[in-house]
Amino acid sequence: MLGKFKNANSFKESGSYFDYKGRSIFYGTIGKGETLLLLHGYPFNSYDWNWVLEDFSNHFNLVYLDFLGMGFSEKPKNHKYSFEEYVDIINSLMKELNIKEVQILAHDLAVSVVQEMLATDQNLNFKIKSVAFMNGGLFTDVYKPRLIQRLLSQTPNIVGKFISKKMSRRSVESSLQKVFGPNTQPNEILLEEYWNILNYNDGKNIAYLIGRLVFEKVHYQTRWIQAQKNTNIPFCYICGPFDPNSGTHMAIRFKKEYPFAPVFYLSSFIGHWPQIEAPAEVVSAYLQFQKEIISNPS
Repeated sequence: MLGKFKNANSFKESGSYFDYKGRSIFYGTIGKGETLLLLHGYPFNSYDWNWVLEDFSNHFNLVYLDFLGMGFSEKPKNHKYSFEEYVDIINSLMKELNIKEVQILAHDLAVSVVQEMLATDQNLNFKIKSVAFMNGGLFTDVYKPRLIQRLLSQTPNIVGKFISKKMSRRSVESSLQKVFGPNTQPNEILLEEYWNILNYNDGKNIAYLIGRLVFEKVHYQTRWIQAQKNTNIPFCYICGPFDPNSGTHMAIRFKKEYPFAPVFYLSSFIGHWPQIEAPAEVVSAYLQFQKEIISNPS
């Protein structure tokens, strides 16, 4: 698994920070051209994109950030995390960087952040030109959360806090291994990196607070689904089919709801983290999506 940066520490050193309402948010940029905004999922950070940065930077100006409470961004303990705030953080970063138009590739939790973004498009400082969703819980009725997610996020706060604090490295690794494909399992080096990222600035102890967003999505579903039906922004779903959370079953549901939007299936045994498991396939699928947009302008 060779990425643009040799490890998470060198990735961190390459980035910068900006102030969001007194909170420190990590971000990075690389490449030239149109801006492609890479948005990461739960519970780690934008280091998830390390394995596609090199190829994508040949085509785009890449921008990525760590959401508040994750990765190398600040991790307030007594805080109400929300999709709306994450949208506002992205909005603030685009203003900070003077970026007026973006393409978006979103994975996992970020899929829901972008759904909220599309539902509040008129309030953004920038124009969204296209969106590629990848292995995320677009629809709560078919999403299949892992047991650890339920224990962390569907229990009373005091229980979630206790489990977050006591959560062992082995339990985190086991949870990861179950959602990667059988032939693309994370190696010991990556598992070490992710454990360190999760624990950075005591982040493991607040994992349950952000995890709760997964189960709050049900209150947004009607508005989000309708917004995607009404938008003129082209979007697609890139699918690691073997993902037990948001794999083939999510892609089928996506196509049923949005028959006009393309679905790009990756190799059969690619799981929840396609950008790590099959980075070349992800880049290829995304570039194909861009070609289709150019060939079929709305």
